[in-house]
Amino acid sequence: MLEALLWGGIAAGSLLAGALLAVVRPWSDHTVGVVLAFGAGALIASVAFELAEAGVEQGGPVGVGIGLALGALAYFAADRAVERWSGRRGGGAAGFPLAVGALLDGIPEQAVLGIGLAAGGGVSVALLVSIFVSNLPESIGASADMLRDGRSRRFVLGLWAAVAVVCALAAVAGRLLADAASPAVVGTIDGIAAGALLVMLIDAMIPEAREKAQSLTGLATVVGFAVAAGLSLLGEA
Repeated sequence: MLEALLWGGIAAGSLLAGALLAVVRPWSDHTVGVVLAFGAGALIASVAFELAEAGVEQGGPVGVGIGLALGALAYFAADRAVERWSGRRGGGAAGFPLAVGALLDGIPEQAVLGIGLAAGGGVSVALLVSIFVSNLPESIGASADMLRDGRSRRFVLGLWAAVAVVCALAAVAGRLLADAASPAVVGTIDGIAAGALLVMLIDAMIPEAREKAQSLTGLATVVGFAVAAGLSLLGEA
């Protein structure tokens, strides 16, 4: 259990680290856009190599397909709920969609880490680094937006600390449930993570990166993809 909590805490810790970086100093829109684009590229590689591909190998295409639909619908519903709540409060939803996405894709990702530990295969370094790398710019960008929208530093840090704790505990939950988890369940969990990530990327992360980084968006995204894909392929070697 302690091992799962350790690795889960390391992966989720980048969420709080990104919030701290956003609080310590102001980040220009252009810089935020570049790091968001880099993170988006890393997440695309994570979906392709660590979630979809691995999920199909574990549980087959049906389980992954079901998971994709569930993850996409979960993120979509949660994102709409956040927008409605923010509208009733009379403020903007700046940063909240990315925070919701970090929570929704972080929980199944961390569960996959825990299940991998229980299976005796050890932690996937590629997935761990990919989660860490993608979480950092995601948190920086969302935190910077929330701070500019008038949220207090305490609120921003508290929000990301809570998200990080929940995500870290998901690794422990995955470890505890691993004995009863069939390959089909593991494949579905991978699909849920991939579905939530894809909707978040298309609806929130990539459009915001494009708006802020402008012409550098595509280049930064490809660099992020190349780094994460290289780590994934290196881990398989």
